[in-house]
Amino acid sequence: MIISALPTEKSSGQGELKRLVNDFSIRVATVNGSGSQTANLVLLRSIFQMGVPVSGKNLFPSNIAGLPTWFTIRANADGYIAAKKRVDFLVAMNVETAREDVLALQPGAAVLYDEPLQLATLRDDLIFYPVPFDKLVKDICRDVKLRRLVKNMIYDGVLAHLLEIDMSEMEAALNRQLGRKPKAVALNKGALDAGYQYANDELEKRDPLVVKRIDKTEGLILIEGNTAAAIGSMMAGVTVVAWYPITPSSSLCESLIGLLKEHRIDPDTGKATFAVVQAEDEISALGMTLGAGWAGARAMTSTSGPGVSLMGEFAGLGYYAEVPAVIFNVQRVGPSTGLPTRTAQGDVLSTAFLSHGDTRHLMLFPASVEECYSMAMEAFNLAERFQTPVFVMSDLDLGMNTWMSPEFDYPDEQLDRGKVVDRETLDRIGKFGRYRDVDGDGIPYRTVPGDDMPAFFTRGSGHNEWAQYSERPEDYQKNMDRLARKFETARDWMPEPVVEINRRATVGIIAFGTTHWAIVESRDQLLEEYELQTSYYRLCGYPFRSALASFVQRHERIYVVEQNRDAQMMTLIKLDLPAELGIRLFSVLHYAGDPIDARSVTNEILIKEGYRVKKTGVRDINVPQQAGVGGE
Repeated sequence: MIISALPTEKSSGQGELKRLVNDFSIRVATVNGSGSQTANLVLLRSIFQMGVPVSGKNLFPSNIAGLPTWFTIRANADGYIAAKKRVDFLVAMNVETAREDVLALQPGAAVLYDEPLQLATLRDDLIFYPVPFDKLVKDICRDVKLRRLVKNMIYDGVLAHLLEIDMSEMEAALNRQLGRKPKAVALNKGALDAGYQYANDELEKRDPLVVKRIDKTEGLILIEGNTAAAIGSMMAGVTVVAWYPITPSSSLCESLIGLLKEHRIDPDTGKATFAVVQAEDEISALGMTLGAGWAGARAMTSTSGPGVSLMGEFAGLGYYAEVPAVIFNVQRVGPSTGLPTRTAQGDVLSTAFLSHGDTRHLMLFPASVEECYSMAMEAFNLAERFQTPVFVMSDLDLGMNTWMSPEFDYPDEQLDRGKVVDRETLDRIGKFGRYRDVDGDGIPYRTVPGDDMPAFFTRGSGHNEWAQYSERPEDYQKNMDRLARKFETARDWMPEPVVEINRRATVGIIAFGTTHWAIVESRDQLLEEYELQTSYYRLCGYPFRSALASFVQRHERIYVVEQNRDAQMMTLIKLDLPAELGIRLFSVLHYAGDPIDARSVTNEILIKEGYRVKKTGVRDINVPQQAGVGGE
């Protein structure tokens, strides 16, 4: 175990253990449906309440209760919240995976386990803490059926003692989770105390990990990305929601329904001022969304990759008939049904060109729960401004996992309804033509049914600028050229990229979405461990801003980091750049379904740069000098 590379506190006295303060990962291995989520969130929140930056990632099965599930908490005083490659502390509660989980650990890790599993016999280079969970839970809970749920809270108590987590914070977190269920609180409090007392009486602290109170989480909240997107959609003024459940997007609409019921009921009549429809499938969900958007409502749906595939024809209708709609694509692993409960960024190309024929869609790429909130609002404005479907490209890691975030700002800008014709506008433009480009930006004017403005037929078939049916080649080409012009106009309206230029760097990194958090940490590793200078460009929307080309131009090599097999974002970038710039792009790919970690990114870039990697802080890797494009 390499301790010197991590923050430590040296204890007094010769031979005493160095303390690794506020920098570790804990993985809890249990079974689905065992009630472990409550215990895991209590543990996560208690560390957060002690002022230590944290993130929580849940790896769970897509099928039935009883299958393995893993919950990983990362705590880091410096604010690194991407997945960590190394597991420092394993809580082994699942007999089916315990052996494999232990054998996968790196030397020096700690293992808290259910005593009958006898895991200490497997290895002599780990620190083992056996706990008789069944015996302890019998003294706490008389109800046999509840024991399997309650005993998870015991390991929280044990960890509280071993890691020096303030028990008052544990209790506060427990009350937050179960506050409306006093009997459940009392029962779980008993389990928490039992675990703490057992550790105090029976376990000798032999690992170096400890939590120490700091002040790095003041003003922050813990929230899931799907919940944040739901709040943003409500703030954006959504009134129609049509959806079909699919992991990992379901919780977005489920959260939104709860918010709308709480905040969008007319106080005078008691009636809802919104409509939510659970459709029979994703096809009809987008059809309803487009119908509502055509009628003037702010409308949305949420889905994942398989649902996006089904939406293809309607997406083309929205693009060609020019109807506003917002689609949240919470990406998961594919193709086919794939792995519904694993994360990926594999829908980039399919979404950009969704439908048949020549289509190009606007996409937003949130990297944080705060951006899930803000980009949700932005998506509705863009959809109406450009009269087109807009896709918000989240992923399972962001949507369903727990992240830190600043509190959300209340929107202070007016809703952008785009080019909706009123009397003054009609007098200015003269004769109304639904698909007529009056201003030269490719964006036509529209009217809304019932607003006493000129009517028109909406045509998904061939039409001219007056919305009249036409199969004339020149009409079709003129219309498609205008749509391309509208797409180019959208470049300057997309959210600006986040760019960090290092003037001494010859290497640049491009990333998007949740990959961002691994890049932040990886750039620090590259600089501190290898003195490799890098610049960074985080994509936030498509079409790309014009600054992308200049970023590529100023660097010799660009590494595009993404979570898919086929380098989809790099392909999309190459389609947008001059050919002579495209040859500067190289891929760093991660597509195993687990959240991307910084060390993997660091190692891959070093290999491609031709470094002999000598000091990773985890495991050394040996690379031939000639393996990459750079020198040592």
